[in-house]
Amino acid sequence: MTGPPDVGHDDHEHHHDDSSAIAQSLRRPEVFAVLYDRYAADVHRYVMRRLGDAAADDLTADTFLVAFRARSRYDLTRTNARPWFFGIAAILISKQRRTEERALRALARTGHDPVTESWVDHADDRITAQAVHRLLAGALASLSGGDRHVLLLVAWADLSYQEVAEALAIPVGTVRSRLNRARRKVRSALGDDPTLVQDFAPEAGHG
Repeated sequence: MTGPPDVGHDDHEHHHDDSSAIAQSLRRPEVFAVLYDRYAADVHRYVMRRLGDAAADDLTADTFLVAFRARSRYDLTRTNARPWFFGIAAILISKQRRTEERALRALARTGHDPVTESWVDHADDRITAQAVHRLLAGALASLSGGDRHVLLLVAWADLSYQEVAEALAIPVGTVRSRLNRARRKVRSALGDDPTLVQDFAPEAGHG
């Protein structure tokens, strides 16, 4: 990762007006499209890594549809809506949990699975060895759904602990404990493989 790890997404322009866009969209629904343009690619990339190409389009569309329908309940004091969209995506991914776990287990067993093919292809270029994919897949499959959400929202969606807490509506302390448990499991499964562990290593200043 480049740059200091404590720099969150506040350096993205626009964040200050996510909440005002949501507020405006209550009267003018078409304004909500601005948020889709802003965050859909991020959400799509995340869903693709977890569930593969085939599911990513539908689940991304569903995320924004659910968000649009729920927009009147959005907490307008949260100027950055990115965690909200990832939280909705996480709930929808949970409904596919069996699919995700089956795919991860197949990948762990054989190093190959059609559902996760895109997951492997688009995973970090640093991670090249198929054996490493198998170990990582096995480790991710062994996590509880809640622990896996927290780990991957930090590692792949690049959310801060506070943003994960918002996304999943859980206390920051719970985020930390789930993350520590998940990282321990992943690290022991990977045998501290340095090329991979950095993706899941604790980051200073991320709390």
